[in-house]
Amino acid sequence: MRVAIAGGGIIGCAIAYFLQSAGASVTLIERGEIGGEASGAAAGLLIPPAAAVAPGPFRDLCLASLDLYPGVIAAVQAESGIDAECLASGILVLAESPELVQPLRAHARRQDASGRPTDWVDGAALRLLEPALSRRVLGAAYSPDEKHVNPGLLTQAFARAAQRRGAELRVGGALTGFLGRGPQVRGVSTANGDVPADAVVLAAGPWTGALGARLGAGFRTPPMRGQMIAYRSAAIRHAVWGEDGYLVPKARGFLFAGATVEDVGFRKTATARGIAGLRRMAAGLVPALRHAEVASTWAGLRPGSPDGWPVIGRLPGRDNVYVATGHFRNGILLAPITGKLVSELVLEGRSDPLLAAFGPERFG
Repeated sequence: MRVAIAGGGIIGCAIAYFLQSAGASVTLIERGEIGGEASGAAAGLLIPPAAAVAPGPFRDLCLASLDLYPGVIAAVQAESGIDAECLASGILVLAESPELVQPLRAHARRQDASGRPTDWVDGAALRLLEPALSRRVLGAAYSPDEKHVNPGLLTQAFARAAQRRGAELRVGGALTGFLGRGPQVRGVSTANGDVPADAVVLAAGPWTGALGARLGAGFRTPPMRGQMIAYRSAAIRHAVWGEDGYLVPKARGFLFAGATVEDVGFRKTATARGIAGLRRMAAGLVPALRHAEVASTWAGLRPGSPDGWPVIGRLPGRDNVYVATGHFRNGILLAPITGKLVSELVLEGRSDPLLAAFGPERFG
C-alpha cells in the first residue's frame, strides 16, 4: 500500500516508521525541515502530564506509549545511527505553596500515573537531591526513573530509520491539494509534484485543521506558542516541575527552562515578555540561574484541539484519509503509540480501543 504522510514532525515521522516497518510504501511530505517546528522546540520529557493522573482514556494512551518507548528508542537509534540522548534524570514535582503539600504527598503514596515508585521528599532529603533549589520549596514528589529525550534528534532518528527501510522523504515542499473526488482520495499534490497514494495521513501539527477543512473536516488545530530558554548551567541534576514551569538538565551542559502556553496564532517568535517570565520562573526555582548564561531562546507552535485531547483516526466521509494531530504538549510522549495505532488503522482497518475517545468524528 502506498501511503502519503503530510507532516515531518515527530508524529508524522513515527507514523512513517511504523507504516514502512509493516510493509507500506511511504512518502513523507514536509513543507520545511524534518523536526523543524514544535518537535524540535520541545523539552522532551517522557512523563504523563497532570491530566493523565486520573484514570481514563488519556491516561491509558499515555501509559501505553511509555511502555513502547524503551524498545522503540533502541530500535530507531540502532537503525538510524542517531543518539536521541535518552537520559534518566528523574523528576521532582515541587510544592512551592502549602496548598500543594498534601496533594503531592497523596500523589506520592498512590505512585505516579505510570506506576513507577514515587516518594515524598522534603527538608534535608530534598536538599541532598538538589542543593540549588530555592529554600521556599516545601517538598516534592520524587520519581527517580523518569526519562527525557532530545526531541529533535529523536524525530530525525524516526525519519532516518524509516528512510533506511525504504520510505521517501520529500522536504521543502508543502502539500497543496488532494487528488480525486468523493470518499476515495487518490493522492496529494505538492509544491514538488503529485504523489499518488492509496491512503493519506494528515499529521501536520497546527496546520492539520486547514488541510482537513479542504476535505470537509470540522475541527480546528489552533497553534499554541511555547517559548523556551536554554541556559549553560549544571545547577541541577534532576528535572524539576514547578507551579509555573519546569527545568530539564540536558546533554552537553545545557539546562532547558519552559514553557509558555500562548494562543497567539502562527506567530512563532520568542518575545521579550515571554522570556522574562521564564527567567523569573527559573530563578524562583533555582536562584543560581539568576546570573546563568542564556545560550539561546526559541519558540514552537504546538497543535491544540477543540477539547484539548489528541485527534487520531479516520476522517469522517473519507475512506482512506486519516488524521493524527492535536497532541499539544504531549507529542513527544505520545509519538510511539500514535505511530503504532495509526499504522494498524491504515493497513489493517483496525481501530484499537485506545483510540475510541480520540477520533475526529467527535467534532461532528
